Amino acid sequence: MAALPALSLGLAGPAIAQQADLALVLAADCSGSVREEHYVLQQRGYADAFSHPKVVDAILSGLHGAVAVCYFQWSGPSLHNLLLPWTLLKSRADVLAFGAALGKVPRSIFGGGTAPGEAIDFGRALLEADRLPFRATRRVIDVSGDGRNNRGQPPALARDRAVARGITINGLPILHMEPDIDSYYEQNIIGGTGAFIMPARDYASFAEAIRRKLILEIAARPQTGGPQTGGPQTSLHG
Repeated sequence: MAALPALSLGLAGPAIAQQADLALVLAADCSGSVREEHYVLQQRGYADAFSHPKVVDAILSGLHGAVAVCYFQWSGPSLHNLLLPWTLLKSRADVLAFGAALGKVPRSIFGGGTAPGEAIDFGRALLEADRLPFRATRRVIDVSGDGRNNRGQPPALARDRAVARGITINGLPILHMEPDIDSYYEQNIIGGTGAFIMPARDYASFAEAIRRKLILEIAARPQTGGPQTGGPQTSLHG
């Protein structure tokens, strides 16, 4: 795996006592169904989203004016690579730098099945106190993917464990292979307070979907009265 340049974005050290409005884990599907051109569109979408003025404004307009974020790639049960560690975004420069770093992240996984349950478990571990170097008012895992579970545990089990720890899981299902994958995400992936999905019609639509999704996640909307451990909650189609 290619080495990434060091990021001077508020990592570790003095940041350990800082407060964030949100701790957000970005979990990106890199299973075999994600072809190279799809991966390029996905990463460009992440980069464009974090350079969008509305995303920057949402991050900086919270009570603490800061969001902690990290990014990992996933596929099979034991295939998870944390490529951008916890970073505190508390200025426009921080946000733009993180977006630029996302746009340059190399692909580190090229197959191995699709195991969103293990991806949720990995994200939950990143949000535990011994791994999260900031105090966060809310904790969210943002799972993107284009297929159903075909390896490992049922994802609903991992979802329920995360929800029991006060974590929300939101979903960005990509419909280019399975037109009903959004329903699968509603039933098996998302859960917790205000959980929602933001489907993308295809990888070309990923940039708009992730931008809209980030704004809603950061703003803590939408809130719903739906069940806390899954089932249909909120579906927002772009």
